[in-house]
Amino acid sequence: MTTGFANALAESVWEQRYRFAPASGAPESSIDATWDRVARALAAGEPRDREHWAGRFREALSDFRFLPGGRILAGAGTARRVTLFNCFVMGTVEDSLDGIFAALRESALTMQQGGGIGVDFSTLRPYGALADATGGMASGPVSFMDLWNQMSETVTGVGPRRGAMMGTLACEHPDVLAFVEAKRRPGRLTHFNLSVLVSDAFMRAVEVGADWTLAFPRFGVERRVAARALWEGVVQSAYESAEPGVLFIDRIRAEDNLAYAETISATNPCGEIPLPPYGACDLGSINLTRFVREAFSPRAALDLRALADTAAVAARMLDDVYEVSTFPLPQQAAAAKASRRLGIGITGLADALAMLGLRYDAADGRNAAAAAMRTICEAAYAASIELARERGSFERFARERYLAAPFVQRLPQGLRDGIARHGIRNSHLTAIAPAGTISLLAGNVSSGLEPIFALEYARDVRRPGGAVERVGVESHALAQWRERSGDTPLPPAFVTAAEVPAEAQVEMQAALQPHVDNAISKTTNVPADIPLDEFRAIYRRAWERGLKGCTVFRPNRVTGAVLTGPEPRCERCEVAPAP
Repeated sequence: MTTGFANALAESVWEQRYRFAPASGAPESSIDATWDRVARALAAGEPRDREHWAGRFREALSDFRFLPGGRILAGAGTARRVTLFNCFVMGTVEDSLDGIFAALRESALTMQQGGGIGVDFSTLRPYGALADATGGMASGPVSFMDLWNQMSETVTGVGPRRGAMMGTLACEHPDVLAFVEAKRRPGRLTHFNLSVLVSDAFMRAVEVGADWTLAFPRFGVERRVAARALWEGVVQSAYESAEPGVLFIDRIRAEDNLAYAETISATNPCGEIPLPPYGACDLGSINLTRFVREAFSPRAALDLRALADTAAVAARMLDDVYEVSTFPLPQQAAAAKASRRLGIGITGLADALAMLGLRYDAADGRNAAAAAMRTICEAAYAASIELARERGSFERFARERYLAAPFVQRLPQGLRDGIARHGIRNSHLTAIAPAGTISLLAGNVSSGLEPIFALEYARDVRRPGGAVERVGVESHALAQWRERSGDTPLPPAFVTAAEVPAEAQVEMQAALQPHVDNAISKTTNVPADIPLDEFRAIYRRAWERGLKGCTVFRPNRVTGAVLTGPEPRCERCEVAPAP
């Protein structure tokens, strides 16, 4: 096994996904060579002191402390025609055949360069509406989603990663029930995650048992349905097929730092970055396990100062991505640079909590997680203010309107004063992504903010030459415990996903949301025998607790027994370029 990897699985992930092998010459010899390549490539975005910043970036990457998004790790410094942005939301789909196929073409070009996409199909006329040119009947938005799915299969169907797409539809669209039920048939729309854009008005209508209007005014389509019946369709479909999720769109828009300059109707494929048309997500995760001091002892603690230092460097690294990356489309370059959004998040949370002696499903575990995320958020905002002082603010920065945004108003006064004085380089700074594959690379740390999937499991690993070997894999915290304590019985802090109640999973997400200006990708895992009433209540609790979205997975006949696990559902966000 190459030096620097915790296990054979981590090495295999590096070899297959992130190790650069030029067309002529030797491939990278070690993970250190990968870190060197990425650090130098991002430091090229610095206007001065590039050697200094390459060193700082290299230090942040070492020992897997900061894990940039998969597109950055795979593409930075390779000179390949790929984007370093993991995902995009595509432009508004025009309700015409020309507009639909123009949007499909843009989506294909984006996925070809390695970007996952989000598409809002709410602009397309419903099934049965008259077609303008022919007088025939429209087939509805769900039928056109099949075209996107086939495109994704064609463009990204070869290679280690599948194409990743998010499809959204507004809860007032007349075809919303067809959208909700689209994936109950096994094998359909397999490259899509689906989310209904759920408004507060709809949730209130469900609460009081009122009717709900489905309408597409341009064609005079309007009908009334029982809000609870529609909601029941959403819940029942998710219960049976794990789709769709819901996005609480009014909350997303109200909490958007740039609500004065944009309207959001979609997210990246995993939901952690709500974006305007042509927006891009620039992601990275801080590995909390590397900041635990004196693990498993009574003195165990998170080194918050070191965490803040790494978050500040991470903000600078990700801002430099805008300087060195290409974009599949010029519209994406313009939209992305107008806001310079970043998504700095965490991974390894559950392992870190076990190392601290804190249970994931207890209040002290949530408090520690919130303290870590608050530290990251405030350090990232401070770094972005300093970057604005050096280089200027993002293009759409309007001082008073930005400072009036709800999230910005809740920042410490010192940060608000800094924004007022110097501006800010990036409109948004934090997001929590699934971080599936990069967490395996870091030694099988728990992904994102998810609980530990399993303490031990077996995994097939493809070795050089194509041979497949089954290897045993331990959770990072378990490996650390055994190194320290051998076969001594595990302390109570070691809890796995199957032991964490749904309510506790929602509460963990709610504890971190106040420190996340974008959003959080989290799948609430529940057992197959959960009663439907309890399943339904999870969505209500998520809305009441102020979350921006909710996805719940129950083992089912459509998606199988395991959807989130060693590589979670939204690992699909890390898509590969087509050859």
